[in-house]
Amino acid sequence: MENKTARLTVLIDPARKDAFEKLCHAQDMTPSQVMRRLIRDFLNENGIKLPIAAAKKARK
Repeated sequence: MENKTARLTVLIDPARKDAFEKLCHAQDMTPSQVMRRLIRDFLNENGIKLPIAAAKKARK
């Protein structure tokens, strides 16, 4: 199992980026934490199962 992280680049308009970052900050979360949660939930909702080690690492 690979222990490296991968980068995902997302292009959004500046106003949405600013609003997203402010909301993340208000909820004491980083944008990366929120994106990892969104991706994990999306995968789960669509029946994509990851190996247990990858799922545990994603929750850290």
